[in-house]
Amino acid sequence: MLRERLQRENAYLQEEMRLELNHRGIIGRSAASQRVISQIELVAKTDVSVLVTGESGTGKELVASAIHEASARSDRPLIRVNCAAVPRDLFESEFFGHVRGAFTGAFSDRIGRFELADGGTLFLDEVGEIPLELQGKLLRVLQEGEFQRLGEERTRRVDVRIVAATNRDLRKEVREGRFREDLYFRLDVFPIASVPLRERVEDIPPLALHFLEGARRKLKNGGLTLSQGDVQRLCAYDWPGNVRELQNVIERAAILARNGRLVVDLPRERVRASTPPPLHTAAASIVTEPERRARDRTSILAALEAAGGKISGPAGAAEILDLKPTTLASRMRALDIQWTQKRRPGVSARRP
Repeated sequence: MLRERLQRENAYLQEEMRLELNHRGIIGRSAASQRVISQIELVAKTDVSVLVTGESGTGKELVASAIHEASARSDRPLIRVNCAAVPRDLFESEFFGHVRGAFTGAFSDRIGRFELADGGTLFLDEVGEIPLELQGKLLRVLQEGEFQRLGEERTRRVDVRIVAATNRDLRKEVREGRFREDLYFRLDVFPIASVPLRERVEDIPPLALHFLEGARRKLKNGGLTLSQGDVQRLCAYDWPGNVRELQNVIERAAILARNGRLVVDLPRERVRASTPPPLHTAAASIVTEPERRARDRTSILAALEAAGGKISGPAGAAEILDLKPTTLASRMRALDIQWTQKRRPGVSARRP
């Protein structure tokens, strides 16, 4: 069983990945991800409005949630509004609420999203979809903290922190008269750019492992593995749907898995030109010395993990690798692998 586990030649070592769950659920080790985390930590201490920009599927809502959770408002609600999903004639009611009889079908009073978010945070997703005629009323709430329910003369006060998000170029929308300039500047006090996945390729492996772990729980299949070949294919794809598409691909691959191996299905036309050459080409047979050492190190760590830290004897790492214990010990010294059989949970190796 242990030998079979190791002999899955492309088994991608999760202990080597050391999944990085950083700030409030944000996963990523790239410079772009770390920059976003730093911005979240900085702006969360304030009450200023934040505008999160980026393509669909890059995790803008996750950024908003992280800002709220790290703020002094975290004990109050985070209310979400998908502005793209609100019918044009219901925006005012959705934001500010209405009283009974305010319009046909208003059979009872309704509290709007601003009141629900009082003391907390209101996340306006796809803020560029808000109709121009309503933008002035939204601006008033942001400036004065006051609004009126639809059909009511009473002025109500709220204390709400705004985090807005859009995949549009709002500067262009302002120039073309589709978005109020004063509202744009009110929202864009602290801009955060959510970077596309294709521009932070180093985040793909930990994200894929995170989604795979979720798929394991859903499918109750702890034997699913992500191969090195799978990771290479994922990293070569340009992800037009970003993180959301990656999650869908991993979940679909888990459902289609055979004998514990994922079936990763990606459109070939979206693979970047920098894709590594196929394994059967001559170039694939060339391995540099650093690559060989990294491959050997990975293999030895996998054997040690599979053997529970046992180096020699039956079912030990040396037997799994088909090496003499003295040879394995020599290679471990050469590769600076220090292994202690009693180790902290979740840590497979201690490196100098």
